[in-house]
Amino acid sequence: MVSGISASVDTTTSAPSAAERLRITEIFHSIQGEADAIGWRTVFVRLTGCPLRCVWCDTEYSFYGGGWRDIDDILAEVATYGAGHVCVTGGEPLAQKRCLVLLRRLCDAGYEVSLETSGALDVAAVDPRVRKVMDLKAPDSRECQRNLWSNLDHLLPHDQVKIVIASRADYEWARNVVAEHQIGQRCMVLFSPVHGAIQPRELAEWIIEDKLPVRFQLQLHKLLWNDAQPRERPEHILEGASEANTSSSTACPFAWMIRCAHPSGAILRRFSVPSAPSGLRRMTG
Repeated sequence: MVSGISASVDTTTSAPSAAERLRITEIFHSIQGEADAIGWRTVFVRLTGCPLRCVWCDTEYSFYGGGWRDIDDILAEVATYGAGHVCVTGGEPLAQKRCLVLLRRLCDAGYEVSLETSGALDVAAVDPRVRKVMDLKAPDSRECQRNLWSNLDHLLPHDQVKIVIASRADYEWARNVVAEHQIGQRCMVLFSPVHGAIQPRELAEWIIEDKLPVRFQLQLHKLLWNDAQPRERPEHILEGASEANTSSSTACPFAWMIRCAHPSGAILRRFSVPSAPSGLRRMTG
């Protein structure tokens, strides 16, 4: 995700009626790091709360807290960023029933809208204009039993199923599920490695070896900012930042392709790796 501008939630104003509000953890303007909208400038609306506890979750801060926001107020803030794409995420956004109202209102306003959802809650009532990016939880998540398999019947061709993979056992489970349910014939399937659990190259080679009808993906925002949360990323991080030399390429994989944010969020680093993968031009400037 890009220039991490996180919006604080003002809880000092009088609360709107329950029919018009949602509990929001943050609203921020960034670059979409996943799924078919990867690379697009996007406004993210992160709803508070999630009934799942996946062991590799990277947004645990959204489980609690947040503040009530009027849906009109949310749309007004989204409009200030001038982006055509909006991603409603969490937590698990569908844990708040009025998320469906927000999704519809965003579509009515003309945005390309995506919904990141765990696959554990019913997606049948989601506006068909929304691109659902739905997880199926593999065994190592420890939430595999929460998969709501009936959701597969509500997938449309523009939707995506994402399976996050932490081990060879997860991969074999995912491979079998995709084949058994013929998910690739319904919509795009994404296989993504758990950051730090398995090597991305390893997962890519398994997919190639088995000739799977799936799309391999890395989380672009983690390549750009390591594991920094949106609130930790400086404004306009890709513009006008000072540069510093470094002797290590371990902090950011594929750094020969991109400029990487220092973990402190203060500087950009750029360097070349002596053995970039064959067929790819090394970029150092």
